[in-house]
Amino acid sequence: MARNRKWQGETSPVFVPYSPCVEDLAIYPVKGMQGHSVRSAVAEECGLLGDRRWMVVDTNGIFLSQRELPGLARLSPCLGEHTLSLTTGSETIHVPFPDAKAVIREVRIWHDTLPVRDGGDQAAQWLSRQLGRAVRLVFQNDPALRRTDVTYAPTQPSVSLADGFPLLITSTASLDDLNQRMATDVPMARFRPNIVVTGCSAWTEDTWRLIRIGACVIRLVKPCARCAVILVDQKTGEKPTPREPLRTLATFRRGRRGVMFGQNAIVVKSGVICVSDRIELLEIGPVDLDM
Repeated sequence: MARNRKWQGETSPVFVPYSPCVEDLAIYPVKGMQGHSVRSAVAEECGLLGDRRWMVVDTNGIFLSQRELPGLARLSPCLGEHTLSLTTGSETIHVPFPDAKAVIREVRIWHDTLPVRDGGDQAAQWLSRQLGRAVRLVFQNDPALRRTDVTYAPTQPSVSLADGFPLLITSTASLDDLNQRMATDVPMARFRPNIVVTGCSAWTEDTWRLIRIGACVIRLVKPCARCAVILVDQKTGEKPTPREPLRTLATFRRGRRGVMFGQNAIVVKSGVICVSDRIELLEIGPVDLDM
């Protein structure tokens, strides 16, 4: 294995006997709802442009995800220039982006409390009917007000309404290895990644510390601990095979902080990422699922 290299703007990649590239890019406009693939995306400090800037909260302002509301997976969001469209079955609602006159709400996402703009009563009523409980739709107009965990990102870059980090990176080889251990395959959509990598062996991404994709430089800061969301079919909102793939993952991917699949990452240098882009490794290190 090549020696670690700290990135200070140098351009020479670490030599490895494989050539990874971007297989897929995905954006999730509303936290917990369906994502969609894109051919290219701008990677900003807070994450991919348009990713997880909207969120559903309860009447107390506490964020809701597929952990509590697996039915969120049935909702398909689409970003327009000035509106967010939400579709389920034959029903669609168009929600204008809240402007400076919108109601400001204090919401709670994990350990963070931050002000966001309310999406309006019409959106709240429509979503409440679809989800079977009183909820509101909110928009993060200023990502700078939320920062990543200083433990893993000393510079504390801003972050969207993702669970904790701007990006999630997975590999097709790791998913293939997982599926070979189970009776029924699961698709990559279960893991809701932003960047899917191909051209490397299973779990090699555990060793990546710093990568470059085009002009974008990304630091992988910790393995991603998985929860019950990966049990949910991302189209139906149901759990077709109870406890899978979480049960199988737990047999060989358990770390001190949970069961791991994928790598959380931050953007060191912004840039455009495209499907099929080559990934250069600038720094690698030992596998550590307890990070």
